[in-house]
Amino acid sequence: MGARSRMADEIKYEYKTVQTVRGTDGLVIARMQKDGWELVGQAKGRLRSTLDFRRPKKPLPWLLIGAAAAVFVILAIVIGTATALGDGGGKKDGSGKSTTAASEKPSSTSTPPVAESAATDVITPQSSPEFAALLKADSCDKANLDFATRHKGRTVAFDGSIVNMAPHGDHDTRYDFLLGPGDKGPNTGVGPAFKYEDVNIQDLRLTGKEPPAAVGAGNKFRFVAEVRGFNAEQCLFFLDPVSTEPR
Repeated sequence: MGARSRMADEIKYEYKTVQTVRGTDGLVIARMQKDGWELVGQAKGRLRSTLDFRRPKKPLPWLLIGAAAAVFVILAIVIGTATALGDGGGKKDGSGKSTTAASEKPSSTSTPPVAESAATDVITPQSSPEFAALLKADSCDKANLDFATRHKGRTVAFDGSIVNMAPHGDHDTRYDFLLGPGDKGPNTGVGPAFKYEDVNIQDLRLTGKEPPAAVGAGNKFRFVAEVRGFNAEQCLFFLDPVSTEPR
């Protein structure tokens, strides 16, 4: 009985593996620990780190399961009743199909068209207080996800620098770029961790009177890019380059 009791009381864990860009490990670890995760393994690569976490599983009480089942039953009854009432309130035409008075009348209102200019404006720190605040926020802040979700596909422009640059996979001509707002390059400590993934130098679309022949960590640019999305586990804000002008 003692052995069985110990097995019953043994802690069961759930596990999660997160890949991060080098330099953001500490931020990701801190965020995961706030959610109850414990770091149990860490492997560092040239550009990425792999972090292994675990946390105790929370058993679902049987009482809660029973309550949830009861809710589903009640919902099924309500939906069935509403459907029956809806079918009974409609009129049937000659083909036996149900119709309602509302369907016989055309709508008197229409949705006004959205101005095209609102979708094509470039978001800058000067034109958007929200974007200006984001550039000074923590790279794991929820504001990153909110902004990326609302403005996916929009174009942003900001003054920044290259934090890190490394080959993408086994390619010699394609790279992953980690970008940060401001002029501090590898020493950037505030703002989103912007990432260009799997791009070559031509994809950067270098502009200006004298575009550089090569780029690297620490170089300062005016970045214009399209918002792709935000990975909350990696604290990475993904962008696609539109143009890159040396500063």
